[in-house]
Amino acid sequence: MLEGIWSLLSLGVTLVVGGLAFSITREFVRRRLRFVDAVRHPALPWLVGGVVIILASPIAALLPLITATTAAVAGLATGLGTASGVKALKRGE
Repeated sequence: MLEGIWSLLSLGVTLVVGGLAFSITREFVRRRLRFVDAVRHPALPWLVGGVVIILASPIAALLPLITATTAAVAGLATGLGTASGVKALKRGE
C-alpha cells in the first residue's frame, strides 16, 4: 500500500517537473534569447537536454521522490521546450 502511494507521488512529481521544464524553457528562449543567434543552431536542444540530464542525475540519487526517470523527463522536456521556443521565434511569435 505504501509503495503504491510513493509511486503515485513520484509519477506526479515527474509530470509536474516535465511540464514546468518545458514551459519555462520555451518562455526563456522566446523572451531572453530572441536576439542570440546561437539559439537557432539545430544541435542546441540536444545539448541543453543532455546537460539537464547530467545535472539532474545526482539529485535523483539523493531525493526519494526524484528518480532517474524524472531526470530523463526533465532533460527531454527542456530540449523540446528549447526547440519549441526556437520555432516560435521563427514564426514571429
